[in-house]
Amino acid sequence: MGSSALSDVLGATKAVLFDFDGPICDVFAGHPAPDIARHLAAILASFDRSLEGDAYATDDPMEVLRLAPQAGEKALQAIEDELSQAEVSAVRSAGQPVAGAVAALEAARTSDRKIAIVSNNSAACVHAFLQLHDLQHLVDAVVGRAPYRPKAMKPAPDSLLRASSELATPLRACTMIGDSVTDVEVARATGGRAIGFANRTGKERALAAAGADVVVTTMMAVAEALRPS
Repeated sequence: MGSSALSDVLGATKAVLFDFDGPICDVFAGHPAPDIARHLAAILASFDRSLEGDAYATDDPMEVLRLAPQAGEKALQAIEDELSQAEVSAVRSAGQPVAGAVAALEAARTSDRKIAIVSNNSAACVHAFLQLHDLQHLVDAVVGRAPYRPKAMKPAPDSLLRASSELATPLRACTMIGDSVTDVEVARATGGRAIGFANRTGKERALAAAGADVVVTTMMAVAEALRPS
């Protein structure tokens, strides 16, 4: 899909919703996600040994969090709190923002569009990263995962509905930019548009199949499409 399609999508957009891990920050670049997942799996297994196999079978910390409610409220609280702390630590060693991300945020701001970061990561880690790189002024709202409510994470609509409310912008006028199929699915399910960010080889087809209006391979393409012609 070409630049004209991207310009058409953004031209009809009043608010840009950026996913965090992928389009803005490579969250686990300095603190690998599989290591965090194994740590969380050990904690979860201490609450309920029957979940040990499933917990250790994934290298995604979010999937361990999704399992946690099966072990009870205390287990869920422990996993959520530990994951949030790990995410904050991770973004402090994640390095610079993703190439083109700052330019995209700045272009969205200059174009007078509203901006939210909508993430399955904790709001605390998003705020920590924005503060570390002096980007807070470019973002109107940060919508992280709802604490202790893993079922509300994308692809559930909750976070996009919260962003729409905080930005006072209907979702039909919002465009979600994300690197995962779930980002695309939730945007389309809630009546908005979706730009797929194929930051790794092979993602283009999956994001397009999920219903992305357009797929880009660099965040700089988003920045250029947002700039006045």
